[in-house]
Amino acid sequence: MKCFSTLSLLIVIACTIGNASGAPTANAANHTNVILIAADDLGYGELGCYGQTKIRTPRIDRLAAEGIRFTDFYSGNAVCAPSRCCLMTGKHPGHAFIRNNLPHKVDTDGKRAAGTVYNGQWPIPADEITLAEQLKAAGYATGAFGKWGLGHFGTSGDPNEQGFDLFYGFNCQYHAHNHYPEFLWRNRIKEVQPGNDRTLYGETYSQDQFVLEAGRFIRKNKDRPFFAYLPFAVPHLSIQVPDEDLKAYDGVIEEQAYNHRGYLPHPRPRAGYAAMVSHMDAGVGEIVDLVEELGLTENTLILFTSDNGPTYDRLGGSDSDYFDSAAGFKGLKGQLDEGGIRVPLIARQPGTITPGRTTDWMGAWWDLYSTISDACGVNVESTVSDGISFLPLLQGDDSNQSSHPFLYWEFGGYTGQQAVRMGRWKAIRKNLVAKGNKKQATDWALYDLQADPSESQDLAAQNPAVLEQIVKIANAEHTPSELFAMPILDSQR
Repeated sequence: MKCFSTLSLLIVIACTIGNASGAPTANAANHTNVILIAADDLGYGELGCYGQTKIRTPRIDRLAAEGIRFTDFYSGNAVCAPSRCCLMTGKHPGHAFIRNNLPHKVDTDGKRAAGTVYNGQWPIPADEITLAEQLKAAGYATGAFGKWGLGHFGTSGDPNEQGFDLFYGFNCQYHAHNHYPEFLWRNRIKEVQPGNDRTLYGETYSQDQFVLEAGRFIRKNKDRPFFAYLPFAVPHLSIQVPDEDLKAYDGVIEEQAYNHRGYLPHPRPRAGYAAMVSHMDAGVGEIVDLVEELGLTENTLILFTSDNGPTYDRLGGSDSDYFDSAAGFKGLKGQLDEGGIRVPLIARQPGTITPGRTTDWMGAWWDLYSTISDACGVNVESTVSDGISFLPLLQGDDSNQSSHPFLYWEFGGYTGQQAVRMGRWKAIRKNLVAKGNKKQATDWALYDLQADPSESQDLAAQNPAVLEQIVKIANAEHTPSELFAMPILDSQR
């Protein structure tokens, strides 16, 4: 049982919904179940409901039609692990512990150093109070099915130590680069996946396993409140998909010769990629159908989003240009440009969320922490999370919905970047990490996203007062990190 250095978890327990002991509670109308589905590297423009014309996503499109679709929502960061940290801990990238992808290396004193490389990413600390811990303390059954990336079993980031009763899937992000793995983790036990040897094809598709195990978890806990977190590993490369899904795109998508780089090559990469997204879409439909079968529709909030923008063109066969994966936004995964961090968000809860709505409310992944906690009747202190609950918006109470004065990101990868969105304005600068970077740090560029969503016209010179305000925000929101140091930001605090 982990110990906390703050009173926050005690407050959570005191404010639990009906059962402070954490024992199973009856699933009643005032208890909201939550299913949070997060695709991996899915672009803003890769769903039909966000303008995609080549890839078929009928079930997610239906989810949007039956709920609310967000147009100005953002990931936690530009790559996997730091984005997921923002989600799980409710902190923006200037406060979050994990700020880049980083393999876990420790010496005998437990400090970061050259040494053993574990099959996992750097773990979140034991004293972080995760979303799963909040809900588990409130009597919720908690399960995660997919890709973790926040610490291996046996470290402080162990998902079983961070609030999840059940974890099933890939603990390590690198393990998740093949969708036909030799094994998956069930908590701390490896389960062999029949017919798989980490080549291009296999018999047991990991995406199907995640949907299957999530379904079993939901069915098992149908009579008590539950939180099911589905951080899928698709459509992250490698491109791999069952043949029957690939055949659905025969004669539909034209292929083009290219020089393959990285990951496993696929003989039909464009069709394969589209088929991966469509296969994921069908899995989302299976989860929705199960919720309806069990009579849980009206007290189950289903959320669908993506952890960052689409991947780089032609890496491992992907073709983000062909699919217009970023929907015309500048940049891709790894960049704090709009294409790298603006992501889809769809929410559906019949009887609570009016169907067919679209909102331009500005939010990010750290808001999911506060919103889900709020929906489940769990209070979150402002000292715990940077997020704002958008539950009033979901409930149609727009007049009582708070708004962010700004959103803040920093990212030490891809030469180092910093970005702020303040209303219609977006400011960004790059080349901030000197190590291995021969380029000079750029000045702040300023864009009017309302008039110029593609970030093509820098208006910094014409709007010095706006930029001055944003720079003050950026300097204030950055907190130093020894593990993910960005000295140029530290010096400007």
